Amino acid sequence: MGMSASSDGVNSNPNVTPMIDVMLVLLIIFMITIPQLNAGFQATPPSGQNLKPNPEEDSDQVLGIDAEGNYWFNKAPIRKEDLETMTGNIFTEDREEKILYVKAHKDLSYDKVLEALDVVARGGVAVAALITEQTPGTESVLEGDRLFKGSN
Repeated sequence: MGMSASSDGVNSNPNVTPMIDVMLVLLIIFMITIPQLNAGFQATPPSGQNLKPNPEEDSDQVLGIDAEGNYWFNKAPIRKEDLETMTGNIFTEDREEKILYVKAHKDLSYDKVLEALDVVARGGVAVAALITEQTPGTESVLEGDRLFKGSN
């Protein structure tokens, strides 16, 4: 009644090669897509000197306009035709703040920014705030703009 090892039996060792192949493909896909999801769009806003620090929060609604004039709403691409309805859906709700932050590329012509501001105003946005960045190597000369003494 002992066990015999015959060559015509079933092989009980799992073949893990296909599983490793699938895992490597998934790893590569996630390595490529995750940074693109976090990056959103590429826009270098204009710079200035006397700016209050205002970090973006998760609850902020941000309209981005890249150098080619493409629209991004909260880091997701959006068609120009859908912008008014999307802002209308978001800003007609009972929200505490009806502020839309606009982050446009510095090389974009200002008439494109004004066109976007007109569209979102029709969608119910009460206040549109344009995002700028502190000029590198400078700090605000106004005492109330700095978080603590000597900060940029």
